[in-house]
Amino acid sequence: MTTRLDTQGHRHPLSHMIAEINTIFSEIGFVFAEGPEAERERYNFDRLNVPKDHPSRDMQDTFWFKNVDVKEPTVLRTQTSPVQARYMETHTPPIRVIVPGKVFRNEATDATHEAQFYQLEGLYVDKGVNVGHLKGVVEYFFSRFFKGDVEVRFRPSYFPFVEPGFEVDMRLNSGNSKMVGRWVEVFGAGMVHPKVLRDSGIDPTVYSGFAFGMGIDRLGFMKYEFDDIRALYNGDLRFVNQF
Repeated sequence: MTTRLDTQGHRHPLSHMIAEINTIFSEIGFVFAEGPEAERERYNFDRLNVPKDHPSRDMQDTFWFKNVDVKEPTVLRTQTSPVQARYMETHTPPIRVIVPGKVFRNEATDATHEAQFYQLEGLYVDKGVNVGHLKGVVEYFFSRFFKGDVEVRFRPSYFPFVEPGFEVDMRLNSGNSKMVGRWVEVFGAGMVHPKVLRDSGIDPTVYSGFAFGMGIDRLGFMKYEFDDIRALYNGDLRFVNQF
């Protein structure tokens, strides 16, 4: 007896977004990189210039656990930025990488928050890199991803691993999305802190770079206009089959 399949399988919306993100960034010379989800404290915090007393190290924000194979504190990575530090250790500039991957935060789950979600890290290091390059890359990505005319603005902010740091907002000025005409906060970014470069073996007097991090789930909110992040993870085919 044979079973007939009336529907054709397809990629999950997260997989689809990651593939599209990789394609867009590859057009401007960025390559894909990845790293472990179970990460050493050294890479998740120390190498990113996060102070020892920073609140993000606390148990209420981070999943800590004992790893018998590693003789140092280990966490479920709280961001994809540790891959930035690992990549710079083993590569010399020019460096252009994107790091889409799963991250973990010890927080309550609701319509806009999950204990696990997907984040996109971007890193560009070379001689003469400045904020103008960051703005150009961001505008190019958003215009391709959202298929419309995009305006970007930076607001000063603080992140330990960049200096200066920015919160980045975008406004879609054309297209069919409900976002058209609205400013939306999308991610944090900045120029890579000289200490982060130095600790990775890169001379900050010769090279500079920028880094950014954004939630891929949040991009899904904006692109597909669903209203509950949990729909991406609960396995409900009524949601997934829409894509």
